Amino acid sequence: MGKQQLISSGSKWEPVIGYSRAVRAGNTVYVSGTVGVNPDGSAPDGAYAQTRQALSIIKAALEKAGAKIEDVVRTRVFLADIKDFDDAGKAHGEVFSEIRPALTMLAAGGLVGGFLVEVEAVAVIP
Repeated sequence: MGKQQLISSGSKWEPVIGYSRAVRAGNTVYVSGTVGVNPDGSAPDGAYAQTRQALSIIKAALEKAGAKIEDVVRTRVFLADIKDFDDAGKAHGEVFSEIRPALTMLAAGGLVGGFLVEVEAVAVIP
């Protein structure tokens, strides 16, 4: 495997904690757990809006790595509360209904920063 490409979203936490928004290794892109934070640092209201925003951030990271949302083969959706399953699932389905990656959705019992949803993705570039 060649050199890895590190993708930053500009989050203040990336250098502090020591992670990248995404890492491209060969033709695979691994996107870190991503919360639906707005550019001003606030959280959108509700699990649906937070999931949509997280997926938007993931899409941007994939594009920086040379991938497309259609290249996603695996997602994981972590919920602070399982009651948000329908709202997070609706947002996920709006993006992935035709792509249909492997998916795990689970209640995490609490997420950093009080967010309701966190999403990870893996993409394989053809």
